[in-house]
Amino acid sequence: MLDGAVAEYTQRGGDASQLAILEAPGTFELVAIAGAAARTGRYHAIVCLGCVIKGETTHDEHIARAVAHGLIDLTNTLGIPFSYGVVTTLTTEQARARAGGDKGNKGADAMSAALDAADAMRAVREAHQANTPGVRFTPGLTPHDKAAR
Repeated sequence: MLDGAVAEYTQRGGDASQLAILEAPGTFELVAIAGAAARTGRYHAIVCLGCVIKGETTHDEHIARAVAHGLIDLTNTLGIPFSYGVVTTLTTEQARARAGGDKGNKGADAMSAALDAADAMRAVREAHQANTPGVRFTPGLTPHDKAAR
């Protein structure tokens, strides 16, 4: 998933050497580490990647839910997007299928969502600063493309 996220970033014009990649000891710790990174003020978006594979109990559900809620809280509190790139699967094979296999790459999807959200949030701020009455943001379209619509 990390390779997919980095590839998506570079395909959209980013310089991979400018990415900060922080590894978490587990999925649950993503929230604390992502929050610490965001509080530095250096990042426009944070992409959190992880995997939770179901075991014999419902522990996986609690972890996935806690991380999702934690990232939503960080987004609302800190004002930058935190993308949820955590796959929750029943098997290792399902995880691999979603990490670049036949089900796509959820890392690339999470990066794409984070970049689109950061762009949309920037458009909202710029419209507000320019005292523009409205704003329309369509991910992936340039202002010229939007004007033609």
